[in-house]
Amino acid sequence: MNNLFVYAHRGASAEAPENTLAAFRRALDAGADGIEMDVHLASDGVPVVIHDDTLERTTDGSGAVAAHRAAQLQTLDAGSWFGPHFAGEPLPTLEEALRLLAGRLRINLEVKATRAGLAVLDLLPSFPAAEVVVSSFDHALLADLRRNAPDLPLAVLQESGSWRRALASAVALHACAFHPQVDLVSRPLLAACRRMQLPVFVWTVDDAGQARTLARAGVAGVFSNDPAELRRHFPTTAA
Repeated sequence: MNNLFVYAHRGASAEAPENTLAAFRRALDAGADGIEMDVHLASDGVPVVIHDDTLERTTDGSGAVAAHRAAQLQTLDAGSWFGPHFAGEPLPTLEEALRLLAGRLRINLEVKATRAGLAVLDLLPSFPAAEVVVSSFDHALLADLRRNAPDLPLAVLQESGSWRRALASAVALHACAFHPQVDLVSRPLLAACRRMQLPVFVWTVDDAGQARTLARAGVAGVFSNDPAELRRHFPTTAA
């Protein structure tokens, strides 16, 4: 059986509200190899875990994340939208997430703004056991982080456009991985990544059959909303 590294996409987001400690705990229980989460900054510069830059979709709050202090954000209900069982689940700070996960599995932090990335760099020394990869669609942002942290593991995200250009950015950044959307995956892309010795982790994959096909093609890992389902089919952790 092919090994496949399974990242829990925003935690086990098929079973619990995305980007919450509840979703991260579910991912741990499911045996995920890693957890992916998204980072924005509160108005007081505290990094918080939420995908959108606004609050309406996943909390009972409104407005921009950046318009609220972290203490205000933590009073919001980030679980009821998913189901009544999760009512009152708070929006976590990155510090809380790292406190739960550091030393237990790999943590992929997707950042969307340079200031958030720099705040991540400031926080990481407090968690020396954390195995962290920072990813972004913004290659200029990643270049800023590389200048500030020469040894930080970085991954290039790609959703559309030229994957060849994205791979060139990954090589220039000394990235540790390439993270394309599943629709972009092709034999030429995988062959180019093999030549560059650049592992490929694909998003977002919930179907075990699709995951098996990708593993056979040489993909190193996937991001999945349902890590428990994929772990049933891929019980062996990839390196």
